[in-house]
Amino acid sequence: MAGESYFIYNQSRTPKLILEIHEDVPRAMTLLWYAVRSKPNKEDFLARQFESYGVKVFYPRLRVTPVNPRSRKSRPYFPGYLFVHADLTVVGSSTLQWMAGAANLVSFGGEPASVPDSLIHAVEKRVEEINASNKTGVDKLKRGEPVRIQAGPFAGYEAIFDGRISGQERVRVLLRFLEKRQVAVELEENQVLRVKRSQSR
Repeated sequence: MAGESYFIYNQSRTPKLILEIHEDVPRAMTLLWYAVRSKPNKEDFLARQFESYGVKVFYPRLRVTPVNPRSRKSRPYFPGYLFVHADLTVVGSSTLQWMAGAANLVSFGGEPASVPDSLIHAVEKRVEEINASNKTGVDKLKRGEPVRIQAGPFAGYEAIFDGRISGQERVRVLLRFLEKRQVAVELEENQVLRVKRSQSR
C-alpha cells in the first residue's frame, strides 16, 4: 500500500526508514518542509543522517575562502538549522526530532511548524546569488579596487576594498562619508561583490 513505512534494523538496532509509493493508489502524500534545529556544530552530520534515511534535506551553505587551506570551504547559511521535506503522517515527527544530531523540530504551540515552499525557493535563490558573487573574484580582490556591499545596513553602497582580515572570513572596506572622509568597515566576505571598473563610474 502507498504510504506504508518499513523499519529495517541493523545489528546495532538502529532503524532505517524506507518508503514505498505506488502510483495506482489514490492517496497522495502531504509533503511539507520543516525546520530542524541541530546540536551545536552538527549540521553536516545531521544532514547526512537524514539523507541516509531517505529524507530530502535542504541545507543551504555559503562557499568561503578560508585563510587556512585546511579549514572548511563552506559554512551554514542558517547556523544550527536545516530543512527537511517529509510527510509527518508517514515519517512521524518523532523520527525527525530524535534523529542523531538533532536537537528538536521547530514547533509553535506544540505543533511542528511547516515552512512555505516559496520561502525555501527564496532562500535557495539567495544562496545561489551569494555563492555566484563569490565566484566573481572576491578572493582575488586587490587593495584599492571598488566593491559593492550586498547586505547589511550599508547594502547598496560602493566602497573601496582595503584588505582581508587574517584568520577570519571577513574583509575591510572603506566607505566614503561627507564626500571626503573615509571610514573603515568590517564585513563578511559574502557581503561584498566585486565591481567592474566600467560599472563603478
